[in-house]
Amino acid sequence: MAISSIGVGSGLPLDELLEQLRTAENHSLALIESRATSVQSRLSGYGTIKSSIEALKAASDALGKTDTFGALKTSVGGESYTAAASTKAIAGNYNIEVTTLASAQSLTSAPQAARDTQLATGKVDITVTLNDGTATTLTLDAADTSMEGIVKAINEKSGLGVSATLVNDGKDTPQHYLLLTTKDTGEDAAIASISVSASGDDPTTDVSQLQSLIGFDKGAGTGNFTETAARNAAITINGIAIESQSNTIEDAIEGVTLTLLKETEADKPQTLSVTRDDSVTSKAVNTFVTAYNNLQGIIKTLTSYNVDNQSSSALTGDSLARKVQNQIRDALNVVGAGDTLRSLSQMGISTDPTTGNLKVDNDKLAAALKDNMPDVEKLFAGENGLSASLGRVTDDFIKSGGTISSATDSMTSTLKNLEEQYEAMSDRIDAKMETYRKQFSQLDSMMAQMNSISSYLTQQLSMLGNMSKEK
Repeated sequence: MAISSIGVGSGLPLDELLEQLRTAENHSLALIESRATSVQSRLSGYGTIKSSIEALKAASDALGKTDTFGALKTSVGGESYTAAASTKAIAGNYNIEVTTLASAQSLTSAPQAARDTQLATGKVDITVTLNDGTATTLTLDAADTSMEGIVKAINEKSGLGVSATLVNDGKDTPQHYLLLTTKDTGEDAAIASISVSASGDDPTTDVSQLQSLIGFDKGAGTGNFTETAARNAAITINGIAIESQSNTIEDAIEGVTLTLLKETEADKPQTLSVTRDDSVTSKAVNTFVTAYNNLQGIIKTLTSYNVDNQSSSALTGDSLARKVQNQIRDALNVVGAGDTLRSLSQMGISTDPTTGNLKVDNDKLAAALKDNMPDVEKLFAGENGLSASLGRVTDDFIKSGGTISSATDSMTSTLKNLEEQYEAMSDRIDAKMETYRKQFSQLDSMMAQMNSISSYLTQQLSMLGNMSKEK
């Protein structure tokens, strides 16, 4: 640090000299900073390359999946249902008629004047039994046997399969109705019975009012509920009758999921067409090509050298970047196991001789997919196909402990060492500057003292001269 006071006594520019000395010493710090900046740029460049390799690997992995080549699409000639097909489906046409939609059961109680009136004198058990045989028991304290308490208990009971709500008729003196609705559609999920009994068979507990409200036995025809019955979905596929508890029907046609929306007109089935969807494969190929070209472009940018201004980039001359570029390019040289198509060029994927980028002739690719899909799949997804080849190469670069990881670990260590060097060097320079400052201060004091003596002697000699002249 420059001390502005030094040099005042001597008249010498000691503070300026001290700053010049610090500037000279700081040159060593600048060299460390420059090296750290270079290492940080390389580290960032490797990170960018690694991210691009990961994107390429993801695109390559997609080309190694059977689903990419066996995708099917569906089209429906109407609005009564939708359809989705998995790779297990078989291409074909199916005439489907929706005769009944699945629906849930609802039970509406007789009206009650009060929603908060206790309906039992003691603790009670309410058992709800569904048509599939599932039985669930709710145990309520007497204070919880009002309509409000019953709704709360039903809605809080997990696994019951029933929801409850209260509805009032909106009149000045409203009447309240208990509405029970099964959570699932279909007859199996419907309520078969609701029984009410005193908990522990306590003979002193009166459950008659509660029984009148919610007691129900569909088989015996007892209870004060008004029922809207549950229904199963009913469809025909090419004349074959099929029932389902739900409006989502899976694998009635193997590999196809139907979602029923509304009933078709009588005797007017709607046609479902299941066909191969080559666009899935085409999209996967183009995604791969884009990822490959992106990686090549990034490496080109990071390793470039500007001749005009003689400036290099973060990875100019970097051997690892070139290794990535060359090995990934070499991984494309696979030979498929197909009978007709055995190379990328045969399906419309070529290399631009100028840029090294891949180009896709989508018309040629579409023809290859249409006429030789098995060969295309073997080339990309075969045991020794492009996906497997690239997978091995990219894994070596991006895996933990792989080539890039090892390089970045080394550079991170180098940056830490440079930081330590910078701090140590900075401390040494500060110490040296302090030594200089003390020395300059001593010099300044000494020069000031000498100047004072010189001035005194000059004054005395002048006085002696004057005295001689007077004589």
